[in-house]
Parts: sequence; C-alpha cells; structure tokens
Amino acid sequence: MSNPARTCGMRLRSTRSKAVRYAGALLGVCVGLVSWRYVARVGPVPANVLANRFFDPWIVVHAGAASTALILGVMQLSSPVRRRWPALHRASGWLYVVGCIAGGASALVLSAGVSTGPVAAWGFGALGALWLHATMQGLRTARMRDFSRHRAWMIRSYALTFAAVTLRIYLPVSQLTGMDFTVAYQTIAWLSWVPNMVVAEVYLRQGARPRSNPPNNALHRGHE
Repeated sequence: MSNPARTCGMRLRSTRSKAVRYAGALLGVCVGLVSWRYVARVGPVPANVLANRFFDPWIVVHAGAASTALILGVMQLSSPVRRRWPALHRASGWLYVVGCIAGGASALVLSAGVSTGPVAAWGFGALGALWLHATMQGLRTARMRDFSRHRAWMIRSYALTFAAVTLRIYLPVSQLTGMDFTVAYQTIAWLSWVPNMVVAEVYLRQGARPRSNPPNNALHRGHE
C-alpha cells in the first residue's frame, strides 16, 4: 500500500474510533442523567423493576450510584482531562470508585430479587461482582502508582459500568423483534456486559493500553 493510501486509511480509522468514543460518551451521559429519575422518583418505572423483591430502597441506591459512575467515567477516561487537570481526575476518580462500589453492592442485592428467574439473577449478580472486582483492582493499582495497570483495570470497570447503556439498547430491540420478555431479560442479563468485556480485552490486548508515564509528570503529581 502506498504511503498516501496508508495515511488515508489511518485517518479513516482514527475518525471512526473518535466517532465511536464520542457516541459512547454521549450515550453514557444521557443514560446516566435519565436514570437519576429513580432517585428523584419521577417518571414511570418498568413493571419488571417494580417486581423486584428488593426494589425499595435498593433501586434508589443503585440508580444514584451507578448513574454517577456512568457520567464520571466519561471524564475519567479522557486523556486531555488526565493531562491538564490531574487533581480533578483524582478527585472525580474517588467519586467514581464510590459510585461503582455502591452500585455494584446494590446490584448484588437487586440481582437476588429479580422476578425473571435464576438465569437473570446470576447474570446480574456476576456483573455486580466483576464490577466491584475491576474497580477495586483499579483503585489498588493506582495506590501502588502502577498507572498503566490502573488504566487497564478502569477500562474494564467502565466497560461493566456501561452495561447500563447496552441493556437499554438491547431491551427495546428485543421487544421490537417480538421476543418473549422473560427470555429476552434473561439473555440481556448476560448480553449487556459480556460483549463489553470482550471489547475491552481486545482493545487492551491490541496494544492500546497506555504506557506508564514518566515519574515526574503532572499525572503522577496529581495522584500523590
């Protein structure tokens, strides 16, 4: 391939990558803001959510914490924010971790109360457990100042946080196809996060994991 053709191909791939990232960020913020309605107790609540045995008060805890993490995660994965405002990255990172821990713990409680059977319960339970694990590993590696592994774990954490978005994409699609709701919900309990994790792992294994920063740069100072 000639140099101009190779350059053009690289630019196209870069443009597609940016478009995907921006679209994902927009969806994350929008879903996070809309999901805050559970905290404000505004708007309709789906019947299957109301049927959860642990709906009250755990849905408020879960929605508030997970929505906060979903919105903050967009900023946490932004390279310009990390480079220019390391103190902001660190402060919002603590809030993100708190949101994920509260969201993951409440997800475990809510998963035990789902009304669509054990397949869905195990799917959402596994999501909650892995979400907690990935986030805690991200926190642990940050405190160890291993920022390369820290970013990798936080990418995994946000891939699990993003299940809130993919779930809301798959549910209406499944209903438009005429799929039985119970079967769809049991499937989406796994489909909402397993592909997200596959994409995150492929991204990391293709060499997209950022390199460790020099010891004296602004990012490291922001973590001190």
